[in-house]
Amino acid sequence: MRWIIALIGLALASPISAAGADVRPPSDTSPLKTEQLSNETTVTRWAHPLFASPIRHDPSPSSSTVGHLRLFTEDGQFEVYLVLASQVTRGQTWLQIRIPGRPNGRTGWTLADDLGDLEVVRTQLVVDRKALRATLTKDGKTIWTSRIGVGKTATPTPSGHFYVRELLRNLGGKGLYGPWAFGTSAYSRLSDWPRGGVVGIHGTDQPQLIPGRPSHGCIRIPNAKIRLLARLMPIGTPVLIL
Repeated sequence: MRWIIALIGLALASPISAAGADVRPPSDTSPLKTEQLSNETTVTRWAHPLFASPIRHDPSPSSSTVGHLRLFTEDGQFEVYLVLASQVTRGQTWLQIRIPGRPNGRTGWTLADDLGDLEVVRTQLVVDRKALRATLTKDGKTIWTSRIGVGKTATPTPSGHFYVRELLRNLGGKGLYGPWAFGTSAYSRLSDWPRGGVVGIHGTDQPQLIPGRPSHGCIRIPNAKIRLLARLMPIGTPVLIL
């Protein structure tokens, strides 16, 4: 009789429901952890997209869509996305990215599987519109600086956090943009940059206008300086415009 009573006690204490199913443990309510991947000063990560997949407002497949990954830039180069952070949600790894295009300054989340391998750069370009000067640093140390031309009052160079998406040689010919031109993730109100109003960082055939505010939003640099910058500033470099 004692062993029957003992069995009944164990049954009452066992985490098994009347239907015979295991009682589920309480759900994990701990907050999801977001890991920073770029500080946009000394360590910045970027990647090429693999698919034209949705970009979500939040790291969830049910979140609203804020855009789609683009495979190519307006000039036909492989598109680039700066990666800010990562988060694992329900077994899926999501990456927070900066989104090139209007309006400036947007970010969103995409699945890590939709981007290629992450590349790392340790440079940063700071553009000071008031001082009319640009400075490139690497590991926090200045390695290049130049006087610049920026946008007119009616077509200002936008401020904010951006990045370098492409490097083009002799864009447009005839020396209009100098020997080299960088395409950024910033977009101007108007621009003489082809196909879409992308804010470029480029040389010039009017060096007498530097320093100054002669452009439609692009950043003009003397040709000797842009040649050196083309060797020092890699794709994916963050650009801070003050």
